[in-house]
Amino acid sequence: MNSRSNASRTEKIQRRLEAGSLATHFPEVAGIVVSMSYSQRGMKLAMPRTVNFVPSSYALFSIDCLSKGCVDGGFDLTHVIAGMVRNRKESTKGELTCMGGPAHDHSSIAYEVAIQYAH
Repeated sequence: MNSRSNASRTEKIQRRLEAGSLATHFPEVAGIVVSMSYSQRGMKLAMPRTVNFVPSSYALFSIDCLSKGCVDGGFDLTHVIAGMVRNRKESTKGELTCMGGPAHDHSSIAYEVAIQYAH
């Protein structure tokens, strides 16, 4: 289990390095705030979370699933954020379901993305 955990951690670090910075990919963006509310079958309350991206942040907009035992899951907001920047949109809302497994207890998020552009 430790070697699998270490391999997973190493893979995440490599993905971050390959992603580059927000400033490199989106120099017109001053900051991004992603507010989300996690829901999971069996949870009575949704769990709120906010993630802030600044120009020096990695341009990796994938949020891990919190479901125990989830395999290769998470919520990828890359297309949402890239589309917003392309259209110079300042805010959007939506929902995503975890794409990992096991399917019986998938998590989902309701999200709001707000982008502040440099002047």
